[in-house]
Amino acid sequence: MDPIGASCLSLFKPEKKYSSDAAEARFEGTRDAGIREMIASCKSLTKYEARTFKSLLPQILASLLAASFHIGNGISLAYSAVLISQLQYEESEFKPTKTENSWMASVLIVIIPPASIVSGLIMDNLGRLNCIKIAGIPGVIGWSMIALAQNVPIIIFGRLLVGISSAWGTSPGIVYITEIASSNLRMSLMAIAPTYVSLGMVLTYLGGWYLHWRHLAWICNIFIIVPCLVCMVLHESPSWLILKGKYDQAKKSLEWIHKYQKPVDEQVSFAELQYKVLQEEQQKKKDEAKKHVGKGLKFIIQQFGKPTGWKPLVILTGLFFFQNFSGIYITMFYSISFIEEAHTNINPYLASILIGAVRLVMSIASIYILKKFRRRSLIFASTILMAIFMFIAGTWTRWIKEGTTELLWVPVIALLFYVVASTIGLLPIPTMLIAEFFPLEIRGIGYSISYSIFCILMFIALQTYYTMSDFFGGASNLQLFFGAICVGGCIYSYCFLPETFGMKLIDITDYFKTKFIYIGHSEKGINQEENTVRDPMLDGNGNSDKRENV
Repeated sequence: MDPIGASCLSLFKPEKKYSSDAAEARFEGTRDAGIREMIASCKSLTKYEARTFKSLLPQILASLLAASFHIGNGISLAYSAVLISQLQYEESEFKPTKTENSWMASVLIVIIPPASIVSGLIMDNLGRLNCIKIAGIPGVIGWSMIALAQNVPIIIFGRLLVGISSAWGTSPGIVYITEIASSNLRMSLMAIAPTYVSLGMVLTYLGGWYLHWRHLAWICNIFIIVPCLVCMVLHESPSWLILKGKYDQAKKSLEWIHKYQKPVDEQVSFAELQYKVLQEEQQKKKDEAKKHVGKGLKFIIQQFGKPTGWKPLVILTGLFFFQNFSGIYITMFYSISFIEEAHTNINPYLASILIGAVRLVMSIASIYILKKFRRRSLIFASTILMAIFMFIAGTWTRWIKEGTTELLWVPVIALLFYVVASTIGLLPIPTMLIAEFFPLEIRGIGYSISYSIFCILMFIALQTYYTMSDFFGGASNLQLFFGAICVGGCIYSYCFLPETFGMKLIDITDYFKTKFIYIGHSEKGINQEENTVRDPMLDGNGNSDKRENV
């Protein structure tokens, strides 16, 4: 699962105990008009919304098309493995140094944080779909430069442009899905994004097996141009259109999205009802924005100076370190070279395809797994299994090099199970927690800072791959190092990582006010929350609480 998809999925986890029906029962007979209006608005759509495949088909189709840029994102992530491997061939026109190889792999990551900021500005001002169309420009230029490159610096600059394109083309797709999808379908539709990324990686490894890296770069343009073209037939996000005062276009967009929904009555269609609800939501957002006017840099620094600000940031930074230096992304960006250095008798391209296919299947399965099991349990299982399989791979790689074993296929099989283990915990969960840890007041800036730290650590890990390999004396010892890091990640998570499964975001914030080390922390509160309905309008002291609860 890719980081963006994972972190966005966490924003929409269902809270079964806090449904609109439960709220209605809790406040039945209240005289507070505001509460009655709030409950009515929550139920107004779910009461009338049909959930047949035909009625949801426009949402599914629009999501599949809007997220299609993620296939290109997966291609760009895996392309460095093909490129670096083929440039080492004897017949290669030029041979890059190890430093140049590391830059070709990592430059894609270092550009993501600033490119994402620009992406936000573009999609807020020009629209979600227009941002995807604009993303095609640097993407086509970048892949064309790579295909025509006569030296390494041109390839690196081309990869830089591809990275910008990926950031501009993927984030709007996620935002678009969240804005058009019904609440009961949103999480499933958002799973399209990481699935597309895994599909793109498989296609890249498959293409690299048969094609020259230049020809593959030309073909990659298809996965940039096609998503831009399909966006031209989609209707823009109705939420954004209403925000910009384009009411007629918003109505047309809603009519298309809900074209198969049954009318509420003879006078009102479902699209019209949705339009009224969106207008109310946008007005509430404007009113909320006015409350934050004047809260600038000083306010943000003050919030991060509080335990609810700095504790999540510190814990996430440590978790990101173990995630990136456990080898998860190194085996992704350097897949073919990594397998070649294991001296296995399995074709490295075939092995990479198998690993990519396993990641594709597990990216789908992990959606169910993450909804059913606790975060800490998954992290423990993931890191321990990753360590075991990486220790096996490292040990067998050494034995193969020494000539003491004929089981040359073992390192690849161990790597396959290592990938499976990573997808149930250490790969998706750290970036999911970004959206869960921070309080409402700094959730946006907290996400940006944390994700930037994540990208920086990934960049460092990719940059230092060859340095680490030389330092540890080859692939076998490096694999053992990755296994040791996985063990360290398990111990770190046991000590510091709080359990957030089944908890409301407001309760996670309350945890950080007094806690930092999780050892010895009672999970009584979590268990109680799973069996009782907490008053959504009151805080722990019985006082009115108007903080947002996602």
